[in-house]
Amino acid sequence: MANSNAKGDRRERELVNALDEAGFAVMRAPASGSATERELPDVLTGDGETFYAIEAKSSAGDPIYLTGEEIEALLFFARNFGAKPRVGVRFDREDWYFFHPGDLYTTDGGNYRVKKETAIAEGTDFAEFVGDTRKVTLDEVADDGPDQAVLDVLSAFERGDLEKDEAAQMLE
Repeated sequence: MANSNAKGDRRERELVNALDEAGFAVMRAPASGSATERELPDVLTGDGETFYAIEAKSSAGDPIYLTGEEIEALLFFARNFGAKPRVGVRFDREDWYFFHPGDLYTTDGGNYRVKKETAIAEGTDFAEFVGDTRKVTLDEVADDGPDQAVLDVLSAFERGDLEKDEAAQMLE
């Protein structure tokens, strides 16, 4: 057990250093169980505009599993802290990949699983994670702001008054 823990710690430190180099303020949570009864996320990071609470997991190649409790604690902390919850996974010889907990595969037993191929195909890689933290608003894209008709169609879709296909046709 100590061995896999040491490796997890090393991977976690690598993530912290990489975030630091990318210009993020970053903090590792104290060793589990020392601060509060509730588990803390492994890493807390932000760039002044976007803040993330990250549960970091690594594996040689086997799927990575997280318990329902781990995900629940991450969501609880992130919500109360005002951070975006993310699960960071790293498989040997691969980059870090990030997921919103809601995008993870849920097992029948209520746990969460990330396979290596899923991480590579669907995860947000490190470069994108640190580079695209600033959201471009619609106002910045169009000089005169979005068309009111477009906004009306989008809000009708969000309210559920329109099906996706109907909204798409109206926006064409």
